Amino acid sequence: MLRMSSESPSVTISGPHVQQTLAAVVRALRQGESWSQARKLIAARRVRIGGEVCLDAARRLKEGDIVEVVAQAAPRPAGPDEIVIRHLDRDIVVVEKPAGMCTVRHPAERAWKDRRRALSPTLEDLVRWQIRRKEESKGESKGGKRQRPRLRIVHRLDKETSGLVVFARTVPAEQGLGKQFQKHTVIRKYLAIVPGHVKAQTVRSQLVRDRGDGRRGSRGSSHTPGLGKLAVTHIDVVEKLAAHTLLSCRLETGRTHQIRIHLAELGHPLCGEKVYDRKPGAPPAPDRAGQRLALHAVELGFVHPTRGGNLHWTMPLPADLERLLDALRARSTRAK
Repeated sequence: MLRMSSESPSVTISGPHVQQTLAAVVRALRQGESWSQARKLIAARRVRIGGEVCLDAARRLKEGDIVEVVAQAAPRPAGPDEIVIRHLDRDIVVVEKPAGMCTVRHPAERAWKDRRRALSPTLEDLVRWQIRRKEESKGESKGGKRQRPRLRIVHRLDKETSGLVVFARTVPAEQGLGKQFQKHTVIRKYLAIVPGHVKAQTVRSQLVRDRGDGRRGSRGSSHTPGLGKLAVTHIDVVEKLAAHTLLSCRLETGRTHQIRIHLAELGHPLCGEKVYDRKPGAPPAPDRAGQRLALHAVELGFVHPTRGGNLHWTMPLPADLERLLDALRARSTRAK
């Protein structure tokens, strides 16, 4: 029998429960509840798999999946109308990504139908749907069948990171943007809030996929020479508070989790960091700020990939990070 421990609000899927549906597992966890009640819990955004909300009652569970039934419903994701498009033409689209949403869908989920995608939409999904509506309203859709505009991925932001993202809409645009990213000519600046005080500096390291504990990190002396990829982050101080610093981080290269890794290796992991908040073999560093990852892609600039000409956008800090800064500034005032 599958039971949820009173000490731990989660269960790990194994044995006969592998390949069962999420609804079946939730019903087994909640003894005495009906199929309808199990599905209502899932629809109410109270069930997570691996820490992520899942609304798909028919999802088949895998060995090792961690299922939780939580007391408080997760916030609803943004809808297409809530995604701000900053620029749209036949070749590119630039949008504002909210925190808490994946930029793109996992390859294993790309065959999902629209109805299933709508349960947990990605930024890519919402932008495609919004573009389709815009084109339909202008009579620009091709043929009688509703077309889903193709978006081509040239970069992405982590799920908990907010900020500016560009998608290519055509092959020439994808190739043109790709060359600019490869040459490191795209302007990408981030605002980051970290505990402690950090000085302005440039961080250079060779990043590897496994620093020794399954997490990405900079190559140590134990790694084979030549292994890893060069990562360069330029750091400036925007505001120094009593116990925290607001930083501007400019990417020269764009490796996976680059800013998060570099700041953590300086001894100042981002507020809200859950992956790079510890050294190999050590417990997590305390995080008293207690919110989502405090990282925001504030600035994006590049040359239009097909027409030429410089394009540039900025996006203010979202409300949640502004509230965090206000709280930290208030603490600084009280500490004086």
